[in-house]
Amino acid sequence: MTKLQKKERIAELERLIQGYQASYYNGEAEITDAEFDLLWDELKQRAPDSPVLATIGADGVYSGADVADTIDGFPKAAHLIPMGSQDKAAGPDAFRAWILKTKAPAYVVQFKLDGASLELQYERGSLIRAVTRGDGVIGDDITQNALRMGGVISSLNTDFSGGVRGEVLMPHAVWKEKHMNKANCRNAANGIMRRKDGVGCEDLVFRAYDVSATGNDGFFKHEIEKVAWLTSQGFTVPETKEFTDAESIIAYREEIADMRRDLDVDIDGLVIKDCEINMDDLRRVRPERQIAFKFELESAYSVLRDVEWSEAGATYTPVGIIDPVRLAGTTVKRASLNNPGVIRAMNLKIGSVVSVVKRGEIIPKIERLAPAGALPHEDVPEETDIVFPATCSVCGTALVDEDSRLYCPNTACPKLLLHRLHKWIKTLDIRELGDKLIRRLFDSGRVTHISDLYTLTADELAVLDYMGTVSAKKVVKYIRTVQAIPLVKFIAGFDFEGVGETIMEKIAGFGFNTLEKLRAADADALAIVEGIGEVTAKTIVQGMRQAAAEMDAVLNTGVITIAAPPDESKQPLKGLSFCFTGELLTMKRSQAEEKVNSLGGSSKTSVVKGLSYLVTNDTDSGSAKNRKARDMGVPIIDEKQFLALIHNAVTSCSVGADIPEPPRSPVQGELFYKSQ
Repeated sequence: MTKLQKKERIAELERLIQGYQASYYNGEAEITDAEFDLLWDELKQRAPDSPVLATIGADGVYSGADVADTIDGFPKAAHLIPMGSQDKAAGPDAFRAWILKTKAPAYVVQFKLDGASLELQYERGSLIRAVTRGDGVIGDDITQNALRMGGVISSLNTDFSGGVRGEVLMPHAVWKEKHMNKANCRNAANGIMRRKDGVGCEDLVFRAYDVSATGNDGFFKHEIEKVAWLTSQGFTVPETKEFTDAESIIAYREEIADMRRDLDVDIDGLVIKDCEINMDDLRRVRPERQIAFKFELESAYSVLRDVEWSEAGATYTPVGIIDPVRLAGTTVKRASLNNPGVIRAMNLKIGSVVSVVKRGEIIPKIERLAPAGALPHEDVPEETDIVFPATCSVCGTALVDEDSRLYCPNTACPKLLLHRLHKWIKTLDIRELGDKLIRRLFDSGRVTHISDLYTLTADELAVLDYMGTVSAKKVVKYIRTVQAIPLVKFIAGFDFEGVGETIMEKIAGFGFNTLEKLRAADADALAIVEGIGEVTAKTIVQGMRQAAAEMDAVLNTGVITIAAPPDESKQPLKGLSFCFTGELLTMKRSQAEEKVNSLGGSSKTSVVKGLSYLVTNDTDSGSAKNRKARDMGVPIIDEKQFLALIHNAVTSCSVGADIPEPPRSPVQGELFYKSQ
C-alpha cells in the first residue's frame, strides 16, 4: 500500500466504525460484534493513535446526553459495572498465546451467545431496571420490554442487590415462523427489544451468563459459583464447563462448532474465563482474564457472475454477484470486493471460481481465487474481463481510479454537494436537520450548498417537509442561531477528503490559525506541519481553492463566523487539560469542551498522562475513567468545582464576566442551560 492508500484505508475504517456504532446504539445493528471487532482491530493496527479508538466504546459516546434524557423514547441508565468488549482469538494459535499469558490454574468455558446484551439490575431481590449495552457505561432502560421476554425474572428468591448480565436472543424456530424478513435472529432480537411499543418482545428469551453484587466484590469467588447461583434463582444459563488446559478447550470448540446448527439459539464461539473472579479486571474496557474464542469463518466456493458498482457519495465500490451458496445459515448471492485494487490483485474476472467467506458471519466477502478443481468443470464458465465504470452516473465526469478508490472528481457533482451538506450538519451537530429532511431540501433544489441552509424560511420548510409552522419556525431558529465556531471546525465541515478536526488542529496549532493565513499557505508550507505530509497538504490547498466562494457565502450570511485565534493574554486555562464524563447539569458536554478550548485549555476524550482534571458529577463512581484517574493521580472534580475553577481563573486575569457563578442547585443549572 502507498501512503495515500494507507491514509484512505484509515479514514474508511474510522467512517465505518463510527457509522456501525451509531446504528448499533440508535437502532438495529447492521453487523455483528465480530465484524465490528475486525474493523476495530485493523484500525488499531494501522492507526493506534486514532481518536476514534479513544471515543468509540468509551463512556463518552452519549456526549451531552443526561442519564434522565431519552433517545428514541427510552430513558438512559448507567450500568452497575461497565459492559466492556472481550478480546478475541480467531484461531488455536492466538488462543494458546492467551493461555500462556494468563497462566490460570483452571478456566470456565461457556457458549458465546450471539444476541443483544442486557443487564438486569436488582435491588433487594426486585428487578428495578433492564439496561441495554449502549456505550458500555450508559444504555437504554427497556425494563417494560424486558418483562415481556422469556427468562427475565422480576423477583428473586433472595434479597440480592446487583446486576445479572445476559443476552437477549430469538430462538431459531420463532425466527423461521415469524421473522424471516430480518437477516438473522440477532438482527431480529436487537430490533424488537428496542421497539417503543414492545410488540414482539414475547418472542425473545433472556439467558444469563454473569452476575455481580453491588458494593461487595467478594460476594462471588469463583465463576462456577456464579453459574450455580444464577441457576438457583431460575435463570437459564448457557452450557458451562471447566477445563485446565488449552488443548482440551480447542478440542471442545471443534466439537461444538460441528453441532451448533442443532442448537435452539445462535452462538458464535466460546467464552473462556479465569475461574478465579477478578472484579478489577471485569471493570476494564477490555478485560484481560477472559477471551472470546471464535469459530472459524465459514467459507464456500462459487462463481463470480457479475460485478455491480455501489455508489456512496463520490466513491464507487465493487460488489460481486455470485452463484447462490449457503454460509452461516443463510443464502449468499452478493459479496464485497472492497475496491478496484482487490480486483486487480486477484486478477479477478467474470466467471472466476472464488472462495467466499462471511466476515463476522454477516458480511460476505470474496477472499481469493479458489484452487483449481474446486468446482466441477461443467460449472465453470468462460472468463471475461470486469468492466470498470468510466464516468459518473450523475454528472458524467470521467472517474479517477486510484486503485484503492474509484471516484468522481467533479466538485459540482450533486453527490459531492449532498455529502458536503451531511458533513457540515454532522460537524456542527445540527440535530434538527435529519437525513430525510436534507434529502428533500436537496432534491427540491432549494438547498444545494451550505450557505442555502441559512436562507431557509419557516414557510418554505413547512411546505417542503409537510411540517407544522410552529415546528418549522423552531428548526429555522435553531439553524440561524449565531455561532462563532473555531477555524478547525469550519474547515472540517467542508468535507475535504481525509481532513477532519484532528488534522486541522495540527495545522492551526502550527500557526495557520486564521482563514486568511490558511488561504495564503501553499502545500510546501503545510507539509512541514508534523503528521500532515505532502498528500494531505495538497488536499487542503486544493480544497481551500475550490471551496473559497462557498466559504465566503456561508460567512456572508452573518449567522456563522470564525472565532478569532485565542489571545494568549486571555487564556487563563492555558496549560490545563480536562476530560468530561457522565451527565452535566448546566451545559452539554460539547459546550463545556468548547468553553475550555476558548479559554486556552484543552479537552481530552480519555484519561491520559498529564491530564489536569477529570470532571464528573459522580466522583465516587467505579467507572473506568474514575479508576484510571485515581491510579494516575489525576484530580477528580465535580461540575460545581469545575465552574468555580474557571470562574476564578477568568476573574483573576480580568478576561470578563462570561463565566457564570457556579449554580447552587439543579434548578439554577437548568436556568443557566436555557440561557445559553
